[in-house]
Amino acid sequence: MVRLIRENRSRFVRVRCPDCENEQIIFEKASTTVDCAVCGHVLAEPRGGNAAIKAEILAQLE
Repeated sequence: MVRLIRENRSRFVRVRCPDCENEQIIFEKASTTVDCAVCGHVLAEPRGGNAAIKAEILAQLE
């Protein structure tokens, strides 16, 4: 019998908004558009699997 060890393949990432320098934590597989909480700039757009992140990634959180 083969045992499969499943790892958590999805992460949260800390990003910095390119317009206002606000740091925010978002899900890397976001299914909706993620806007900056301060200025409203689009930080991530859904693309089927992983989201297209349009901000600087500072860290990956596990």
